[in-house]
Amino acid sequence: MAEVIRIGDAVVAERRSGAELPARLGPRPHLHPIRTLAGRVVTDTCPDDHPWHLGLSVALQDVEGWNFWGGPTYVRDAGYVDLDDRGRIESTALTWSDAGFDESLSWCTPAETLLRESRRVRARPAVRGWQLDVTTTLTNATTRLAALGSPATNGRPGAGYGGLFWRLPPALAPRVFTAQGEGEQAVHGSTTPWLAWTDRDFTLVFATNDADPWFVRVDDYPGVGLQLAPATPIRLEPGESLTRNLRVLITDGALSPSEAETWATA
Repeated sequence: MAEVIRIGDAVVAERRSGAELPARLGPRPHLHPIRTLAGRVVTDTCPDDHPWHLGLSVALQDVEGWNFWGGPTYVRDAGYVDLDDRGRIESTALTWSDAGFDESLSWCTPAETLLRESRRVRARPAVRGWQLDVTTTLTNATTRLAALGSPATNGRPGAGYGGLFWRLPPALAPRVFTAQGEGEQAVHGSTTPWLAWTDRDFTLVFATNDADPWFVRVDDYPGVGLQLAPATPIRLEPGESLTRNLRVLITDGALSPSEAETWATA
């Protein structure tokens, strides 16, 4: 079942519960499709190359040894392996407003809830399109120390993906840049406050207040996210929380670096 976010009369995003997805895809609520005001779809879901990529979502590949990302799990000295280790992210409360929604979620294994999440999603008009704001707070729901990791923390350097992640549609003529550099090699792993992706008829400008490095893929597949655990696991005490945020400008047409920076730093 999809529920929609509007800017005026335009449906710009749909929220999907993901409850119907098989365990291998890391079932979780996500946004897809997300559209520009002119209707251009700027997310992808269940693509052939990584069917566990679900539009814009929040996911981690390692929470206390459980995979909430979907797909194979990266195992030190063994590479990616299909394991029976997949959890589910389930909505427990959902409240809609005119500008978006607030959601409570449980990150569950068959035996227990490892994390509780509070998610806030808001949309509003912007000068060149519209702006999406996502804030997520993860809280250790167990009575013990909880470790949040990634393939990088399990032995694959540079693959600290996990947290907020945006899968883009098939790329035509992509250009990815920050204020300091351009191209996948220049922007992946950087900690700049904003990053832009343009592709002929649309632009996305991602901005965050957090210091997590960007995760960027262009050649293998089109995707942008933040690396919550880029090198070492994050450890949360029982009841301890962490919060991350992402602002995204979604526009029709291509923006220049100066235009992207003007929005991101306003």
